[in-house]
Amino acid sequence: MSTDENGTEPDTDLLQSVVTDQPRPPRASALSASLTFGWRALLKIKHVPEQLFDVTAFPIMFLLLFTYLFGGALAGSTSAYLQELLPGILAMTVVFITIYTGVTLNDDIDEGVFDRFRTLPVWQPSVIVGALLGDAVRYAIASTIVIVLGLLLGFRPDGGAIGVLAAVALLLVFAFSLSWIWTALGFVMRTPESLMGASMLVLFPLTFVSNVFVDPETMPGWLEAFVAVNPFSHLVTAMRGLMHGSATAGEIGVVLFMSAVFVAVFGPVTMFLFRRET
Repeated sequence: MSTDENGTEPDTDLLQSVVTDQPRPPRASALSASLTFGWRALLKIKHVPEQLFDVTAFPIMFLLLFTYLFGGALAGSTSAYLQELLPGILAMTVVFITIYTGVTLNDDIDEGVFDRFRTLPVWQPSVIVGALLGDAVRYAIASTIVIVLGLLLGFRPDGGAIGVLAAVALLLVFAFSLSWIWTALGFVMRTPESLMGASMLVLFPLTFVSNVFVDPETMPGWLEAFVAVNPFSHLVTAMRGLMHGSATAGEIGVVLFMSAVFVAVFGPVTMFLFRRET
């Protein structure tokens, strides 16, 4: 043990009492750490409420625009078109919002926040999982807005409230898994703008070249083939089935399988990039 300048050993009990008189708290569990980082994500929304613009204004604009722009021409009436359109618009709205998970992560990296996170004695994936859980609240807000507005416009789901809630739950699972792709890109891209551009290059073909707006059977054969294997089309099909009481176990299982694959592939990639980030 070291000694002071007089050659005497320091009083360890006195030093301990000066530092703290409380026992050391136990290490946070994986769940507790994840929820804490999730709460951090929600606090950022509290201090920057403009972040809610994409989950409030955009859903309303998308639903009103496409319902009244295409409804009469494609289905003969806006009411009939709305029954098929709303699940697709709901899926499209939330999927686009997932981009901001990677954008926020990229901002934290630039600010040096993640250097501090890596030194904390917590389950390291909780930093990413917590951020995704916080974003899930934003997805739920956007889903609520779309469904409430749709009900006001005349949307009547045959599957009832249970079917709607099941469709939203399936969408949240898919969005959570898809966000792992953007978190991985958040470590790779140099700026939030470059991440936004790369994400849009992926999402625009997936969402617009799908079964959201029209029946794929009306498309050219090569385009119909793309729609048939498009993961987003499978999501919309399952959500429509749940909302209207006609979903099959196979349709739901495909979406859950794709979600598991996204997490299994991009989860480890994200954590690898997280650990090597300097």
